[in-house]
Amino acid sequence: MKLIVGLGNPGNQYNFTRHNVGFLALDYFFKVKKLEWNEKLKFGAIWGRKDDVFYIKPQEYYNDTGRVVAEFMRYYKIPASDILVICDNFDLEFGKIRFRASGAAGGNNGLKSIDSMLGTSEYPRIRVGTGNDELRLKMGDIDFVLSKFTPEEKAKLPEILAEITEKIEETI
Repeated sequence: MKLIVGLGNPGNQYNFTRHNVGFLALDYFFKVKKLEWNEKLKFGAIWGRKDDVFYIKPQEYYNDTGRVVAEFMRYYKIPASDILVICDNFDLEFGKIRFRASGAAGGNNGLKSIDSMLGTSEYPRIRVGTGNDELRLKMGDIDFVLSKFTPEEKAKLPEILAEITEKIEETI
């Protein structure tokens, strides 16, 4: 059994924001693979399943997603090495994708929450670059991660999401 986790914030007001790139990645994957989400929450997440892989979009706020991930892992006895977390990273150049088999949270509060609830950071993650230094400097970090993509960035999203889909397929 594997668990693929897309990080984001619940609610329509957060659609197409930088912090919701994990949700966007899984939604794109589901569209390409012709899968459907189960909107009836399981352990606090919208979820889908194909074969022995669960896909979840926790419906807790980004900084509190660890509980949802931990509940899935405990109930289905999924080891940390068999999860994949997809999250944003504003320190990476927009569109850059970084895969790591494990590592530090690096200031990402969603990863910090997961690390805390699991008691480990030894799980794979895909960090998606959402950086835009000019905009971030104007807005500050909190407003920046909750901001919408620029039209130029939005136009590049399908290409980025397709690359993430390939990484998800490699993982499963």
